[in-house]
Amino acid sequence: MKVVLFNKPYGVLCQFSPDGGKPTLKDFIPIPDVYPAGRLDTDSEGLLVLTDDGELQHAISHPDKKLRKVYWAQVEGEPDTSALTRLSAGVTIGGVPTLPCVARTIQEPANLWPRDPPIRLRKSIPTSWIEIELREGKNRQVRRMTAAIGFPTLRLVRVRVGDWSLETLAPGDFRVLAEEELSHSIKGRL
Repeated sequence: MKVVLFNKPYGVLCQFSPDGGKPTLKDFIPIPDVYPAGRLDTDSEGLLVLTDDGELQHAISHPDKKLRKVYWAQVEGEPDTSALTRLSAGVTIGGVPTLPCVARTIQEPANLWPRDPPIRLRKSIPTSWIEIELREGKNRQVRRMTAAIGFPTLRLVRVRVGDWSLETLAPGDFRVLAEEELSHSIKGRL
């Protein structure tokens, strides 16, 4: 079994096949027969897990498994306790309620790389950071959730999937996990 951790840069498509000249996983990962376990939108960054094991891929990406995923979201505005409580309780997006999550404000992460291109800042509107831990993965969920409470996401970085994290991976870098690094919690979900 191969498991690859990849720090997906902004603007990279989560697929290997070419599409309109945009960068894809093929431009970064020269390992045959691995596929993403879940996706990140083109304009999202951070941890993407790839594997050649279909059962593991299913265990990571299927909503029934409720695997923990942690995101850092830079949002427009400064959410107060009430907004974070609403977010944590779950919100309705597209007519479908989300599961409760863990949401808290954080300082801008010290180990976060600059985004290329940088986000657009407006002098009259402050930004802040929220850490969100989900156990599901609806389409553009974090962005839709923060918008639903009135704080649109400007930048989104996934930093953890289950027990795996970005650690020191720079954008565009990947590493193949050794057998002893495969999480017992992930293996137990197969």
